[in-house]
Amino acid sequence: MAMEGLGRLFNVVPQANGVHIPLKNAGGVTFICFEDDGSQIVTLKESADGLSEQNLAVISKVYKGPGVGGVWTKVTQNAAATFDLADDTANDAIAIYVSASQLSDGFNCVELTNDGGNPVIAIIHDLNTQRKPELLARSVV
Repeated sequence: MAMEGLGRLFNVVPQANGVHIPLKNAGGVTFICFEDDGSQIVTLKESADGLSEQNLAVISKVYKGPGVGGVWTKVTQNAAATFDLADDTANDAIAIYVSASQLSDGFNCVELTNDGGNPVIAIIHDLNTQRKPELLARSVV
């Protein structure tokens, strides 16, 4: 019997806005953000176990798309700690990938904050250790 995706390929934090996501046991995290009117500003920070936060200026590529599915469009910018979708009513969702290798030395967590408390889902993937979903390590600090 094949092992499920949860625990083998990924772990999920369904309400990840402003939450410290540890990457010490994963290759990276993809944040999925949604705002019904397409206007959202996200900020990325890194921390050491949730402490000593500092901006993480690695957002250079973002994918935007309709909230109900459709085509993703790549948006590029100079590396920054923020991304502003502006008023893009055709594209309500954004996806941002952060690799564990992008964190500064001594930092092991990443946090994305979406303005106004808008929904954020964190998909932690490329897990170093595969296990049953009920045996996954805690996914927030």
